[in-house]
Amino acid sequence: MKYVIIHGDGMADWPCDELSGKTPLEAAHKPHMDRIASIGELGLVATIPAGMPPGSDVGTMSMLGYDPARYHTGRAPIEAASQGIEVGERDVVFRMNLVTLKPAEAGELIMEDFTAGHIGSDEAAALVRAIGAVLGRDGIEFFNGVSYRHLMVWREGVAGTRLTPPHDITGKAVAPYLPSGQGADRLLGLMERAGEILRDHEVNRRRRAENKPQATAVWFWGQGKRPAVPTLRERFGVDGAVISAVDLVKGLGRLAGLELITVPGATGFIDTDYAAKGRYGIEALKRCDFLLLHIEAPDEAAHLGRADLKVRAIEEIDRNIVGPLLSALESSGPFALLLMPDHATPCALKTHSNDPVPFAIVKSTETAGGVNRRYTEGDAARTGISVAHGHTLIESLFGRPLPQAAAG
Repeated sequence: MKYVIIHGDGMADWPCDELSGKTPLEAAHKPHMDRIASIGELGLVATIPAGMPPGSDVGTMSMLGYDPARYHTGRAPIEAASQGIEVGERDVVFRMNLVTLKPAEAGELIMEDFTAGHIGSDEAAALVRAIGAVLGRDGIEFFNGVSYRHLMVWREGVAGTRLTPPHDITGKAVAPYLPSGQGADRLLGLMERAGEILRDHEVNRRRRAENKPQATAVWFWGQGKRPAVPTLRERFGVDGAVISAVDLVKGLGRLAGLELITVPGATGFIDTDYAAKGRYGIEALKRCDFLLLHIEAPDEAAHLGRADLKVRAIEEIDRNIVGPLLSALESSGPFALLLMPDHATPCALKTHSNDPVPFAIVKSTETAGGVNRRYTEGDAARTGISVAHGHTLIESLFGRPLPQAAAG
């Protein structure tokens, strides 16, 4: 038996004016996703528990069957697990974005770009090394990641500082969202010193000359201490793999006991190599019982506010990942496949929301004759199936009855 989760990050959305009032899932041509919704079970699932932030850390943890209210300690320590960073019980890990802050009227700074123009990984590595060479002391350590996504570890540090994800404040003045509370002075000092280092670094001089967004600052958020979760083998008796270009998802996979598979050309952006991800997924299933295949592109398109790019990303996922994987599974033996996002990312918001998201499960042993419906938010709502506790949905993938309640 093969078990697969196809994780289209942030695919769910609201109706978009530029799509004539349709959501990207409604506007996209995606026959394979729609077929899964037609022959399998379709409904809505609440991946974000009440009172928790609607991030990929919370949503993906729910997707993998871990109750975030019990296991979530922060986003950054999950990413640290992906990189194999040793984290002690009293250490605190922070996500560190390279961002572009822009002066506006009255001298206030605006969060112009939380990705520093999706800065290249080689350029970012040089910047993180420069910051670490000066500021990496007295219990502070910096770790390079991918593109704009990096980590800072504060050994025996403070976890309770109030911090804000930078993607939540695009276009806003940053002053109200700077670190506050316990530990804020240390973090603000690091941010100020890092900005001085970045200002005249050769990477930013070159990006200025090329008229590209500069990495003008670092932004700390998503902090937490090391989590401890049972593996999927301990819970469901399966060994498996995870395919993702994003450290967060790879970190959750590592914590769940999954093999991390690196795909050449996978970028964590809309230019990722979708077909390569599909091919590597098929190969992984020849030796693994379980596969989590994550695609970040829809989420990134929504953060840009580009519904057209989000539609294109969904169509690429359908054509190059869902279709080939479903065909390979149907020709190789018994399987169960779950299609879902971790959260909604409305293009109108340019950030995440806590709306319930559509899921579809198809099992080779239980396929229906086919119902006239598509994989969309609206069709999922009309089934009346609503899973209130997202972390329980995975149990249906492994053969247990769908935990559901009538919508409304």
